[in-house]
Amino acid sequence: MSYFDFENKKIFYTIEGTGKPLLLLHGNTAASKMFDPVVLLFSEKNTVIRMDFLGCGQSERLVKWPTDLWYSWGEQAAALLQKLGLSQVDVIGCSGGALAALNLALEHPELVDRLAADSFEGIKADASLTEQIQMGRSYAKQAEGFRSMLKTMHGEDWEQVLDADTEAVVRHAKELGSFFHRPLSELQAKVLLTGSAEDEMFPSGHYDRLFSEISSEVKDCRVHIFEHGGHPAMLSNAENFVLLLR
Repeated sequence: MSYFDFENKKIFYTIEGTGKPLLLLHGNTAASKMFDPVVLLFSEKNTVIRMDFLGCGQSERLVKWPTDLWYSWGEQAAALLQKLGLSQVDVIGCSGGALAALNLALEHPELVDRLAADSFEGIKADASLTEQIQMGRSYAKQAEGFRSMLKTMHGEDWEQVLDADTEAVVRHAKELGSFFHRPLSELQAKVLLTGSAEDEMFPSGHYDRLFSEISSEVKDCRVHIFEHGGHPAMLSNAENFVLLLR
């Protein structure tokens, strides 16, 4: 198992396969294990790098998660690529990992060549969605399948990880709002935006509206909305998603 230091904390990462480096960034409540079902699809042609953001998975726990959460995640990803001596890599982030990936590309354009941002909330936090996330997670704690998934991702302290994540999401929405420090128009990477029309996390038409807004600002941007599938789209449409990247 491999770790690197970020602000005096240990971050877990793995490397598999050969070819052009591809960094996979997990979403909120998850860890790099979420990519287990698809990593072989990517590692056939890429060196696949996965990491657990601080507080998640096998990385070191935090007393309190940062308010500027997805910016911090982007900085953690940048630190890993810099440690490995890599630049102009491909990056896929889903859900909260997509926000991290966009922050990575905005703040460190030299590190990212192509970027796929999958199944994410938007450019800034929405109060109603934040409330929905908070309530949904509270109810989901009682579901055995959700509990089992979180235990697989994080271990026996899964509930503390979930609560810390939720508290940070709510605090960010109240205190900051914006997911990014720079306008998306500054993106230099080639961008692919993906989501599912059936995504249960967001209201109908969410991705049509969001991706239309973003693609009008980003100079090199493609959009693909899958007709079917859940959250995130890259896992529920794995084989077709991989084809989009070729």
